[in-house]
Amino acid sequence: MTSDTPQYLIRGAALLGGPVRDLLIRSGSIAAVGDTAAAEASSSAVVVDATGLILLPGLVDLHTHLREPGREDAETVETGSRAAALGGFTAVHAMANSSPVADTAGVVEQVYRLGLAAGWVEVRPVGAVTVGLGGQRLAELGAMAESPARVRVFSDDGICVHDPVLMRRALEYVKAFDGVVAQHAQEPRLTEGAQMNEGEVSAVLGLTGWPAVAEESIIARDVLLAQHVGSRLHVCHVSTAGSVEIIRWAKARGIDVTAEVTPHHLLLTDELVRSYDPVYKVNPPLRTSDDVHALREALAEGTIDVVGTDHAPHPSEHKECEWAQAAMGMTGLETALSVVQHTMVETGLLDWEGFARVTSVTPARIGRLAHQGRPLAAGEPANLVLVDPAARWTVDPGTMATKGRNTPFRGLELPGSVRATFLGGHPTVLDGVLATPRRAPVSSPDREAGSWSI
Repeated sequence: MTSDTPQYLIRGAALLGGPVRDLLIRSGSIAAVGDTAAAEASSSAVVVDATGLILLPGLVDLHTHLREPGREDAETVETGSRAAALGGFTAVHAMANSSPVADTAGVVEQVYRLGLAAGWVEVRPVGAVTVGLGGQRLAELGAMAESPARVRVFSDDGICVHDPVLMRRALEYVKAFDGVVAQHAQEPRLTEGAQMNEGEVSAVLGLTGWPAVAEESIIARDVLLAQHVGSRLHVCHVSTAGSVEIIRWAKARGIDVTAEVTPHHLLLTDELVRSYDPVYKVNPPLRTSDDVHALREALAEGTIDVVGTDHAPHPSEHKECEWAQAAMGMTGLETALSVVQHTMVETGLLDWEGFARVTSVTPARIGRLAHQGRPLAAGEPANLVLVDPAARWTVDPGTMATKGRNTPFRGLELPGSVRATFLGGHPTVLDGVLATPRRAPVSSPDREAGSWSI
């Protein structure tokens, strides 16, 4: 950031939902917090009226599908990044199941540079564990780690690394550069032809069931492998109460395992599949109300560490079809904050500081993003989001920035809205709408000085 970059004085925000303070942003960092912020601001500083708003560190997503390269009909780095900024994110990890697969240094660098060019959020590529996601031999883990993208998270997400020998080797390999293997826990032999959660609803509908043990058995195996080799394991999109118990057991033994839950698994159940609406078809499937309750409790207590959106946009023709033929996946970047507020904050399971822990601080730590999820203190990077917790809005997929229209929350009224997002001190979102990407010049002169009421 240059010396002539505009300063931003945020007035009267509740930091982490607590004390109301002013905060000054200068040269990409937090310059001052509290009574000195206004005194240190220049006369040309942009004043942001944050009365009634909560200031949080920018959200960090460990699990985003941006689809580019090769599947730009579903999403691009540009459109997905715009959606992320509107959702309050300042960093996302782009999953490897693009076309070509992100299994080489060249492909991850391409994704990384597309993110830099877009400038809406920090885009960190996730490297594939195996070549072509084929599960036969390890991908270029070291080369991806040493590339300009500095990959630290590796996953075949969408496909389980089901070979235990290969999984062990991957866990051993990533130790050399402090990486983590993020496992999609799904035993393939137990889920052949599966269409939804195995249980009462699947029996009534006559759909092939997806048993909880298919997830739980892989998690049990992998936490033991992680313990054996002394490596980091991250479990993607945990969905069952049994999985929670296994992860709780592993953490009690000191095994270095972390886990995520998606917003949709915190709210939705398999009862919705009775409609046969393919928007509810997802991997892992929506589970029971008992599972939802267990997942919420696990997130609140820290057994589950983070929320990961598993943002999975699809072209409309892949969702607007018969259930059996429909693609699995849901969008999530623009609704995640509101769903977590609804399920965790408004229920009293988390306060706003806890919200920041599971959506920003801990995901940044797992992904080794040292400049994200930082304290709201002088000298820290200004990756921030301002939230209006009292706002209510109705989800309309037609107004979203993502190309995907496959949101399961369509028509649902949700709480909370993003009023501003700052990436490296630059506002990518102001007054709830996209402003300018960080690396593009500020095009509107009236944003150089004056006031914004948001």
